Amino acid sequence: MENIKIKDEYIKLGQLLKLSGLVGSGVDAKFVIGDGLVKVNDEIDTRRGRKVYPNDIVTYNGDSIKVVK
Repeated sequence: MENIKIKDEYIKLGQLLKLSGLVGSGVDAKFVIGDGLVKVNDEIDTRRGRKVYPNDIVTYNGDSIKVVK
């Protein structure tokens, strides 16, 4: 599991996928999130603007990311 450090209170799900390198662009993030391929804390979420906070775990394509402050 990779840790991604953020400076703010939260990061949007689409931005997190781009920052972590799991997707190449915002368009890619939009499609994988919209297709229900991304989980936040083991629950599928189809909202690209979903706020992800420290200690949340995002999973996509077998890779997991933990958000840390």
